[in-house]
Amino acid sequence: MLFYQNACFLYLCALSLLSMIKIKLPDGSQREYRKGISSMDIAKSISEGLARNVLVAKVNGEVQDLLLPINEDSTFELLSWKDEAGKATMWHSSAHLMAEAFEELYPGVKLAIGPPIARGFYYDIDFGDYQISEKDLPKVEQKMKELAKQKSTFTRKEVSKSDAIKYFKEKNDPYKLELISELEDGKITFYTQGAFTDLCKGPHIPHTGYIKAIKLLSIAGAYWRGNEKNKQLTRIYGVSFPKNAELVEHLEMLEEAKKRDHRKLGKELELFTFSQKVGQGLPLWLPNGTALRERLENFLKAAQKKAGYDQVITPHIGNKELYVCSGHYEKYGEDSFQPIRTPDPNEEFYLKPMNCPHHCEIFKSKPRSYKDLPERFAEFGTVYRYEQSGELHGLTRVRGFTQDDAHIFCTQDQVKQEFMNVIDIVLYVFKTLGFEKFKAQISLRDPKDNSKYIGADDNWIKAEKAIIDAAKEKNLNTIVEYGEAAFYGPKLDFMVQDALGREWQLGTIQVDYNLPERFELEYTGADNQKHRPVMIHRAPFGSMERFIAVLLEHCAGDFPLWLTSKQFILLPISDNYNEYAEKISKLLNFSDIRGLVDTRSEKVGKKIRDAELAKIPFMLIIGEKEVSSESVSVRKRGEGDLGKMSVSEFEKLVKEAVEKELLQEGE
Repeated sequence: MLFYQNACFLYLCALSLLSMIKIKLPDGSQREYRKGISSMDIAKSISEGLARNVLVAKVNGEVQDLLLPINEDSTFELLSWKDEAGKATMWHSSAHLMAEAFEELYPGVKLAIGPPIARGFYYDIDFGDYQISEKDLPKVEQKMKELAKQKSTFTRKEVSKSDAIKYFKEKNDPYKLELISELEDGKITFYTQGAFTDLCKGPHIPHTGYIKAIKLLSIAGAYWRGNEKNKQLTRIYGVSFPKNAELVEHLEMLEEAKKRDHRKLGKELELFTFSQKVGQGLPLWLPNGTALRERLENFLKAAQKKAGYDQVITPHIGNKELYVCSGHYEKYGEDSFQPIRTPDPNEEFYLKPMNCPHHCEIFKSKPRSYKDLPERFAEFGTVYRYEQSGELHGLTRVRGFTQDDAHIFCTQDQVKQEFMNVIDIVLYVFKTLGFEKFKAQISLRDPKDNSKYIGADDNWIKAEKAIIDAAKEKNLNTIVEYGEAAFYGPKLDFMVQDALGREWQLGTIQVDYNLPERFELEYTGADNQKHRPVMIHRAPFGSMERFIAVLLEHCAGDFPLWLTSKQFILLPISDNYNEYAEKISKLLNFSDIRGLVDTRSEKVGKKIRDAELAKIPFMLIIGEKEVSSESVSVRKRGEGDLGKMSVSEFEKLVKEAVEKELLQEGE
């Protein structure tokens, strides 16, 4: 009997041990829990206060609901509103809450998709015969708040494909049915909160009560699945927060963003314009904007010259075979501009979507030796890509844009050093232009789906290692994103934070083993054998158009002195002093200090106010005393009166300020 009891005891102990799992926390510590425990229960075991603030969990690298069971040994991290994934989950759940509110207020509406976005969420809805405008949004907000207070649990349910089809057929929701038709049976999930059920893979917050502050921001049109041939739906944008104070702060930021909108500032400062006759997404650069671009180009060209780059120029079009060879036609051909035909029926050209195939052909134009490497070809090359009209947005999304492109061809042994040298140039650009906050994103292949990429696995492994090692050696603040690599190679993307805390992707560096293979590029090594070079793609600005847009909004049009179109304006207090003002203007412009004369018959106070609004750094006021002493009275924007000084003293003041702004590389 005793033997039997002991055996039972040992069996139960063994069973207990088998039903335990190990949970590894971010600090490296490890805890044991029963199999099937939820993330919320783990949070409560650590701290009740923590459990009240947590929104979602990351289990083995995957973000998932707090209420889902964990059945195996796992790495584990709890995420709150302070984490990006926490925010995204809150906003995803808010989109569902908004859809529920719309269904209650407008019965019969047909729902499309409702994802989180960088700063909030949206839902695309087919309103049918209903007429919806922004004046209706407060009513929907109120309904959302009422529903949120019910603290309805977000419940996940796995459903068969047939049941999913049946549910949305009964609901008469064609957009959901189309999405379901493309999903694999056994991998379909519904989420329900309150009386609302949606097709969704999640994750979601535990319940609606976490959503405290809500604002529906705007209404826009959006084609179903982004295709202009499909029906246009109504897109409702919104944002939500766990505290009302955060919403108030966010709305204030949005108001400031409106003031800084690059489209508004570009018009006010006469930098660029658009014309329907020229075509959507094709900016026209005005004299002020052209001068700004040229200064940015010259700034980077000087840094590139110092770093050993050679400038090249390539055509705006290329033969179809060039892009077939590079792989761009396979990936982008259907979504690009239509081919350009010539009288020769055998010829077919395309507008240049990338500069890199052209640079490969430049490398191939003559035999290369290992002694020639690295070769660094740089070009401010304009490229063209078709963007749907609904996706176009000022300078940030256009159909023709100029890349500050360069391609480095080097040996395997040179990759790491060349990559680090490029990082130095990028950091120099950011520092000089006032982008102090940024992070580097290491963009790698999707480990679960390699079909989107070209090239051998071993080349990808070498390229990814080179990027990771270089970023580590430069002590960059990095994050790793899987699935964000270019189709031909991994990359390092620089995510810059502007003055309003918004994040923009600007500079990029990419390691590429595939294009040299495709173009059969070769160099003769020290062993007298032929070898493939490694190709590094880089663009510190990204594109001139996007960079200028971001810079405009970052500095609110108040450019650094070295970059601004007009560094001074001469303000005669009457017409009697116009001649002297013109003389001073010529002297300063001859010394490469840019400015103009305001000869309007206006009071000097109005001239000063107008100059302030035009964001001109220095105002030089001229009256009788200035003429008699051959001087100028200097006023600095934002600081006020600097006193009287000679022309040479003012010239020295400006040049010293410019030299201070243009930081030396390596500082």
